[in-house]
Amino acid sequence: MAPDPAPPFPDAWRGLVDDAATFPPGDADLGVALATYADRAAEWHSGLVGSFVVTDTHLASVPADVPVSVVLTSGAGAVAGVAALAARKGLRVAGIEAAVRDADDPVGNVRRIDAAARAAEVDVPLFVEVPGPVTAAWLAAVDEVAACGHRLKLRLGNVDHDLVPSPATVAAWIDAALDRETRFKATAGLHRAVRHDPEGGGAHGFLNVLAATQVLWDGGSVDDAAAVLEVRDGAALAATDVAAARRWFTSFGSCSVTAPLEDLLALGLLAPPTQHPTEQP
Repeated sequence: MAPDPAPPFPDAWRGLVDDAATFPPGDADLGVALATYADRAAEWHSGLVGSFVVTDTHLASVPADVPVSVVLTSGAGAVAGVAALAARKGLRVAGIEAAVRDADDPVGNVRRIDAAARAAEVDVPLFVEVPGPVTAAWLAAVDEVAACGHRLKLRLGNVDHDLVPSPATVAAWIDAALDRETRFKATAGLHRAVRHDPEGGGAHGFLNVLAATQVLWDGGSVDDAAAVLEVRDGAALAATDVAAARRWFTSFGSCSVTAPLEDLLALGLLAPPTQHPTEQP
């Protein structure tokens, strides 16, 4: 008798982690990182990982069968080159990530990014990172991102712990995204599920961010969401409606895939096919 087929990977966790192994602090060799990404396809947890994150300067070295999220290392003008290279090589571009670099004119910068994407006929999600605290100028730039039909990219970590955004700031960012019904992804510092304090500095947890997203979407306040971002009890966060939160929080880039997987296993939110999670999200 043939063995029972392995259960499908839970949709709630599918594609949550984008493999950013070549970015700090991992700084993996590109060839090694690509080989690891390819080898992971045979593992039961491969569904946890979405795209492979690469800078535009290394895009030419990525095989055509690897879905990539491309981080622009320069301004809006880089969009055309990425689109042309992807078309020429038949690359599987899953998304493009651009940062607002003109602090004096963030709205104009968003418009230039949008114009470049339209001129290049980009037909994949475009994530725009608008740095800074929530000010009138920041909100105006986010308004423009939403009006253009693009998505937001939130930077939640930094190698300098003093530059990690506070729970109040992150909650306000998420609230702004949800208020505009704009999807977002996160980057930096989210490789662990639960908020923790490495080397004396606070680091956000991806399960906290999912929970805060749910709280805000359910009508909670920014203060409520900030409190959730402070929670360090993984069991308390495990009841999060992950599927609902991921309608908006699409994924996060992490230099480690192992760390998020370990935490989900420890919390009983994922299990190998021979086991079963104690609770399905």
